[in-house]
Amino acid sequence: MAATSADLGPPSSSARQAWLIWGVAVITYLAAVFHRGTLGVAGPLAIERFEVGPAALSAFTVLQVGVYAAMQIPTGLLVDRFGSRRVLTAAVLLLGCGQLLFALATSYPMGLLARGVLGVGDALTWVSILRLVATRFSARQYALVATLSAALGALGGVAATFPLTALLGALGWTWTFLLVGGITAAYAAVTAGVVRDVPGTTSRGEDAGEILRKVRSAWAIPGTRLAFWAHFGTMFVPNALSLLWGYPYLVEGVGVPPATASVVLSLLIIGQVAGGPLIGALIGRFPACRMPIVLGYLTGNGLAWLVLLSFARPPLAVVCAAFLVFAMGGPVSSIAFALVRDYNPISQVGTATGIANVGGHSATALSVLSVGLVLELVGGYRVALLALVAFLLLSAFRTAVWWRRTRAAVLTAQDRGDPVPVLVRRRRWDLAESEPAPVA
Repeated sequence: MAATSADLGPPSSSARQAWLIWGVAVITYLAAVFHRGTLGVAGPLAIERFEVGPAALSAFTVLQVGVYAAMQIPTGLLVDRFGSRRVLTAAVLLLGCGQLLFALATSYPMGLLARGVLGVGDALTWVSILRLVATRFSARQYALVATLSAALGALGGVAATFPLTALLGALGWTWTFLLVGGITAAYAAVTAGVVRDVPGTTSRGEDAGEILRKVRSAWAIPGTRLAFWAHFGTMFVPNALSLLWGYPYLVEGVGVPPATASVVLSLLIIGQVAGGPLIGALIGRFPACRMPIVLGYLTGNGLAWLVLLSFARPPLAVVCAAFLVFAMGGPVSSIAFALVRDYNPISQVGTATGIANVGGHSATALSVLSVGLVLELVGGYRVALLALVAFLLLSAFRTAVWWRRTRAAVLTAQDRGDPVPVLVRRRRWDLAESEPAPVA
């Protein structure tokens, strides 16, 4: 279950080429995050344009994020088979076309179709970038470059807050989304011309049986399962708030003016941009602190909700502090991909990364839908947001379960004298040596 020495070796390509390719690829992720978050401030306009209520509005985000989650394992297989260059080029074209369709959509079904196309394009970006990082940079650099990628990509979320609000006010719905969609589609020429895969890192064509065995092999590794639940728990709260419910909660639930709400919402992104490199550098140098950071974040997230929801209308300073805590979920979620990188062979990293990435995005889709349903049935954001707390408690429990099981597998490997990515010292709360570490 440990990475091989070849997997942990230095990258074969030149540093300059690696950073250039990475930079071009990260811009595609920035575009994906921007398009993913456009409904965060355009939601009220969408309600008027498509004449729908909160539950139907949430369906836009649920569909887009649901498609994203469903596409993660296929995306991992596609990237392992065809490489990041081809998949990223397809992603940018789909993002651009989806947003162009959304610009022209006047009916609810056409709007849903457009968000579905955006979801497919979005789904192809992150796993492709992580595979580039895994093949172009050393294992020691991986955590830092991966979290830096997430932090820079998050700038797309900043662009989807008050800059997009200003653009919508100046140009209106149709011309705004036509402009950003056209620019995105044109960027496909750049990715096709600059991005290159390391020769020999793509796999041959596989039949259905081989694909199924590859997915099962990745899922059977306790470290992959731990990565899934860590990603599930750390990512969905900032996603659910920035993609849809944060803005209306601030305006309608807290009573914040719309312009101020856009700025407060941007704290979710600014915190991620600032926190990403710090988390990456920390876990790159001290990999043993990865899971304490995850569990610490989950605890802090729960305490922030406890304080925030204790107020009928919380003070703005309390809201800002809570949003900054939530923002760290993005950087912390990158720990899941470091776990995948450590515990899977390089030929399986794309597939395993896709599995882990399903975690946070499936949690986002389910939590966004749950908030919308509770809001429509019961009313009031204070009650509706308890749905996020319920998902947080579930994820904390499952993360703790799989941390123990992963530690048991690592301890067993250590006892055999096998090399492991991170040495583990046995604790009293570890599974007993005679107790099996189930994988179900």
